[in-house]
Amino acid sequence: MGTFITFIDDIIDILLVSYVIYKLLLIVRGTRAIQLLKGIMVIVVAWLISTYFELRTLQWLMSQAFTYGVLAIIIIFQPELRRALEKLGSGKLFFRVNSMDEQTHIKLVEEIIKAVSYLSKRRIGSLIVIERNTGLSEYIESGVSLNADVTSELLINIFIPNTPLHDGAVIIRKDKIMAAGCYLPLSENPFISKELGTRHRAGIGMTELSDAISLIVSEETGHFSISMNGQIERGLTEKRLKAILLSEIRPTEKNSKSFWYKRWNKDG
Repeated sequence: MGTFITFIDDIIDILLVSYVIYKLLLIVRGTRAIQLLKGIMVIVVAWLISTYFELRTLQWLMSQAFTYGVLAIIIIFQPELRRALEKLGSGKLFFRVNSMDEQTHIKLVEEIIKAVSYLSKRRIGSLIVIERNTGLSEYIESGVSLNADVTSELLINIFIPNTPLHDGAVIIRKDKIMAAGCYLPLSENPFISKELGTRHRAGIGMTELSDAISLIVSEETGHFSISMNGQIERGLTEKRLKAILLSEIRPTEKNSKSFWYKRWNKDG
C-alpha cells in the first residue's frame, strides 16, 4: 500500500512540474528568450559530447559556462522572469485569459481602419503596434499607460501633432490600448529603402523581434503601410488593410494559413 501511495505521489509530482514547465514555455514562446533557450541547449549538447568523448578542454569550458550560467540566465531572462512572476501573482499563469469573440474582433479592426483612414487623409504620422503571441510588456512600460478601449477617436487624438503622446507608438493588446508614446527598436536591415524614416524603421524593427503587426502612416505622403515578420507592404488600400487585419488578428489561435501567410508564400 505504501509503495502504491509513493507511486501516486511521484506521478502527481511529475505532472505538476511538467505543467509548470509547459506554462513557462508558453510565456517565452515567440520571444527573443526562445532563441536564448536554443543557445543553452547547444551548450548542454556540447557538454554531453565532451563528457562522452572525454574532451578535457571543451569539458572545462562547459563546466565554466555552467558555473556562471545561473547568474547569466537570471540577468538575460529578467524581463521574462518578471512577466512570469506577474502572471503568477495575478493567476494568469495557470488560468487561460478569455480571447476576443468575433464581434469584438470585427469592431477592433473597424476602429483601427477608421482611425488610420482619418490620419492618412490629413497626413498625420502615426505608428500602431498590435500585439499577438509575443508579449510586448517591456515596450509597453516604455510609454504612458492607458489601458483604454480601442476607439478611433482616441487613436486619432493620440497622434494629433503637438499633443503629449503623439511622438511614439501606440501598443494594442487584444481590444485595449495598453500604452502610447512607446519607444520601439529600430530595424538595422541595410536593405530597407532609404525613403523610409524613423517611424517606418521602428515599425519594421518591432516585427523583426516579435510576431506583432505594425501599422504606419507616413507624415510625408499620407500612405499607410503594414509590417509583419520584418517585411513591409506600402501603399495599401483600406480594403486590403482590412482584409489583412481581419485575417491576421482573428480570435482563433490556428492561423498558419492566414492572408499574410498566403501573400508572402504565393511563389512557394
